Amino acid sequence: MASVTSADGTAIVTIEEGDGPPIVIVHGGSSRASQWSAVARALAGGFRVVRLERRLYGGSGPPRSPHSMAREVEDVEAVLARIGQPALLVGHSSGAVVALETALRRPAHLAAFAAYEPPVAVSAPLGGTALARARAAVDAGRLGKAMSIHLIDVVEMSRLAVMVLRLTPAWPSLRVWAPAQIADDEAIVALGVGIERYGGVTVPTLLLGGGRSQAHLRDRLAALARVIPGARRAELHDQGHVANLSAPDRVAGLLWDFAETVFGPVAPRPT
Repeated sequence: MASVTSADGTAIVTIEEGDGPPIVIVHGGSSRASQWSAVARALAGGFRVVRLERRLYGGSGPPRSPHSMAREVEDVEAVLARIGQPALLVGHSSGAVVALETALRRPAHLAAFAAYEPPVAVSAPLGGTALARARAAVDAGRLGKAMSIHLIDVVEMSRLAVMVLRLTPAWPSLRVWAPAQIADDEAIVALGVGIERYGGVTVPTLLLGGGRSQAHLRDRLAALARVIPGARRAELHDQGHVANLSAPDRVAGLLWDFAETVFGPVAPRPT
C-alpha cells in the first residue's frame, strides 16, 4: 500500500502489485478496492496493477473539499503522476464515470481506457427526481431509506430484491455507505445530461458489460459505443454488473488482451 496527495490535499491510498506496463483500477460505488483484488491478482502476472481507494468510501483520507467528479479526476491524476507513464485506466460503475472523465480531460496521461457499465446520463438525469428524496433521507439520518432509493431508482433493482437484500449480512455495510453513494450519484448528475462530449475521447477504449445487467446499463453502454470513436465492445453474456466478483478471471482476460493491443505482448497469461 502507498499514498499520494491529491490536488486539494486529500490522501489517496493505493494498493499495488505486479510488474510491467501500468494498469490503474477505479472501483465502483458502495465498495472498496478489495472488490477488484481477484482481477488485480490475475493481471499482476504481466502488469503493474494499481488499485486506488476512492475518497468517498473510506479507504483514503478524509476529503479536504466538497465532493465532485473533478475532485475524483484529480485523485486519479495524482496516482498517474506517481506512476510516471501513461497507463491503462479501468473503471467500474460510477468509478467508470471517473475514468471516463479522466480520459476526456487528461488523455496525455493515458495509454488506453476501459469502462465496465458507467451509469452516464444519456437522455435524463441519473435517478430522476429520486435523488432529492435520497438526499433528504440522508440528511434526516435515514440511511437505509436512502440506500433503498438508490438501489431501486438509480440501479433499478426490483423492490423485492432490495427487500431480500435488507435481510442479508451485507445490508449494514451498504446502509453505512449511503451518504457516500448519494454524493457519488449527485456528482454524476452534476455533469449534466447528454454524452455527445465523450466523442472527444481519443485514447483506445474498451467498453465492458454483462448480458444479465439491468437493461438501462446495457443501453447506456451501447450509447457510449456509438459516441466514442473506435470504441471496442466486449460482453460477458452470463454475467451482471459485478463480474469483477463473479467472474474475475474472465474480466482479467478481457483486460489482458486489450492491454496487449496497447502495450504490446507481455509475459504469457497465467492459466
